Amino acid sequence: MRRVSIFGATGSVGANGVDLLRHGGEAEAYHVVALTGGRNIARLAEMARVLRPEVAVTAHPELLDDLRSALEGSGVQAAAGEAALQEAAARPADWVLSAIVGAAGLAPGLTALAQGGVLALANKESLVCAGDLLRRTAAAAGTTILPVDSEHSALFQALGGDNLDSVKDVTITASGGAFRDWPLERLAAATVAEASTHPNWAMGQRITIDSASMFNKAMEVIEAKEFFGLKPDQIKVLVHPESIIHAMVTHHDGGTLAHLGAPDMRHAIGYALHWPQRQALPVPALDLAALGSLTFRAPDENRWPALRLAREVMTAGGAAGAVFNAAKEQALDDFIGGRIRFTDMAPRVEATLAALSREDGFGADPDSLESVLFWDGLARRKAAA
Repeated sequence: MRRVSIFGATGSVGANGVDLLRHGGEAEAYHVVALTGGRNIARLAEMARVLRPEVAVTAHPELLDDLRSALEGSGVQAAAGEAALQEAAARPADWVLSAIVGAAGLAPGLTALAQGGVLALANKESLVCAGDLLRRTAAAAGTTILPVDSEHSALFQALGGDNLDSVKDVTITASGGAFRDWPLERLAAATVAEASTHPNWAMGQRITIDSASMFNKAMEVIEAKEFFGLKPDQIKVLVHPESIIHAMVTHHDGGTLAHLGAPDMRHAIGYALHWPQRQALPVPALDLAALGSLTFRAPDENRWPALRLAREVMTAGGAAGAVFNAAKEQALDDFIGGRIRFTDMAPRVEATLAALSREDGFGADPDSLESVLFWDGLARRKAAA
């Protein structure tokens, strides 16, 4: 019986992973080692009662008593806090879904990597902040990292083990988010509620707003470089409102291979769960005749300056990824908190990158978790100032 863990089980990606385990036979088919979540204790406890993990962990120590009460009589151990997350990540598992949102997912992800097996990586911040560190940790432990972002899973599948020497470039698609058709002059007045509605995907608030600002796609551009070893100028973005084509690979011979699928995260998660095999998933097949047509357009970087910043981050290297992510997270916090406008986020991130690029050591890749966290903290303080 395969041992599996899901970190960030109560978020949108983690919940889709739990759904696949339920469709696959629940606790009778999988030995669930750990489930972790945030403040939604009722949801975490309900998942734990069905899947019967060894331990259920909330990231918030003050909610431990609530989790214990919700799990009373289930036989599932309750734990809370950062140390408990690390202990859960250190428990041996054959397959771990890393779906904690933000830089908070880096530490447990690194700990899980050191245990071997497969890490299904949905936490894009890990590769953006510490790509070299993740690769070295995985290589030392013999761990396989599989992508769970829909775009990177699509690239992984479309590449199919091809030698990158034959690849001219790759394209990841973007829906354009909530504001893709808004007049530019209207964006400054966009509200948090308006930015929190996605036209295609069912996701959490933070990633939905990141989709509207295209910071999510900027992160995915950097992630594609780190995951596949691509050059910055080999990675393109195309606005595709229907979200049916997730990624394309163009070869030097002029041929392009595209991965198509419904906008349903269970495909990418299920592919990683069953890799290297394919199994039936509770995901609808495409009906291209019913779709009728697909549309595309080039991204407007006046509307989405985050894409330009992503290229600058890839060119800079070193700590730029960690600074970029931390400044982006802080700017998003400030927008959600009503302290800045939607259109203030990108300038805030750009100013933080410019300021910290003058710091000693900025050009060196972070070689430890402590180094990543140093730059993360510095960037958050600078972005909030």
